Amino acid sequence: MRAGLFLVIGLVATACSPASQLPDMQPGETGRVVRIIDGDALALNTGQSVRLIGIEAPALRPRGRDPDPYAVEAARALEDLALGREVQLHYPGLTRDRYDRALAHVVTRDGAGPRLWLNIELVRRGAARVRLYPDTAAQGEVLLAAEATARLDRVGLWAKTAYRVPTADEVDVSTRGFMLVQGRLDHLESPEGRYRETLACQWALSGAALALQVRRDAASVCDLPVGSDVRLRGWVSNQSLDVTHPLHVELLNRAVD
Repeated sequence: MRAGLFLVIGLVATACSPASQLPDMQPGETGRVVRIIDGDALALNTGQSVRLIGIEAPALRPRGRDPDPYAVEAARALEDLALGREVQLHYPGLTRDRYDRALAHVVTRDGAGPRLWLNIELVRRGAARVRLYPDTAAQGEVLLAAEATARLDRVGLWAKTAYRVPTADEVDVSTRGFMLVQGRLDHLESPEGRYRETLACQWALSGAALALQVRRDAASVCDLPVGSDVRLRGWVSNQSLDVTHPLHVELLNRAVD
């Protein structure tokens, strides 16, 4: 009877473990975290560097400029969660970037503390925002739900003025970087700029110079009704916001077709 009870407890624990929240992902390498590179990157004792996917932490060492606001705190959050712990990588798609970093969800696997899915823990703690790419976007909805809670509760970076979500008309020509923006879809335009051949469409936003450039992988965004209120996320440069994934456009109020 006791053995049966332990078996049931073990099965429940396994079903609720972080790894069980990553279905259809390829289990990858294991190793011990020996260095925190940034708020969303770490190095293993095997020599492999890892970029935690699905998230974007404030940059600690950006090229040619000062660290982003909350970058030190974000890196410290990852250090507190992961440094010295044994972890396993989980791959939803593309496994390496051009810098040979592993692109993975990372789960702790030792007895030094609770089992943690590091990517979502950083989002829950307000140490990172969600940023998705088509070839590594698995669990995007789950990450976005965690971010919404952290943002509502003003946890971590969400308590900082620098991460307030502006309206589209507040974005000027000097604005650059990954950010969230709120606006209203006004009308479709002919795509412009050097990347126009890679675009599915381009939206103009009501009362704003900011253009929404939609990549082909996010083409469903082109079918949204005019007048819809949206929360956008993407890289902003030269008054254009680059949409790389459909989940980067969240409907706040869908206009009637």
